[in-house]
Amino acid sequence: MSTLPRVLVVDDDPVIGQSFDRVLSGKGYAVITASNGEEALRKLKDENYDVVFADIKMPGMSGLEVAERIKASQPWLPVVIVTGYGTDANEKRAGKAGVSAFLRKPLTPDMIEDSAHKALLEKGAAAVEPATKAATPETKHVPNGIALFAKNVALFVASPFIGFAYVVALPFVGLGMLAWIGTKALFKL
Repeated sequence: MSTLPRVLVVDDDPVIGQSFDRVLSGKGYAVITASNGEEALRKLKDENYDVVFADIKMPGMSGLEVAERIKASQPWLPVVIVTGYGTDANEKRAGKAGVSAFLRKPLTPDMIEDSAHKALLEKGAAAVEPATKAATPETKHVPNGIALFAKNVALFVASPFIGFAYVVALPFVGLGMLAWIGTKALFKL
């Protein structure tokens, strides 16, 4: 049984949380809201989330501070900054903090859904990356989508020929093994 991806939306405007809930809950996400940074950090201590969306302008702790604290304690957790105050300085600071995306208001349903999907993909890649690095010290090349698609198509086209080769070769291999076992048994007697 799979669980729904959990999204934490940190915004002092309840309408934003409702917008995220309306867009994402119908797409298979569980949306939880927090009205400020302190509440969000408490929720992150108590529960696991898959993606965090944080507004920059909030009373108390800003969304950038929330992102920095989350990335310091849970670097694998994708954080998306949402703002109506998209300055270059804010975007640069968000980039240094390691956020997944920087979304400028007004948001569209597609922007919300696409950024949540991308963040989940990023989290999945981050979860696999440490295991890959532990297994091999050198860096592995991850094929892009087109190369992976081409490889899959080539394997799909080649599979009947490979199967035919096995069907043709199997009797010869089997007969060869029987002959080898038979000669071994004959010389033991």
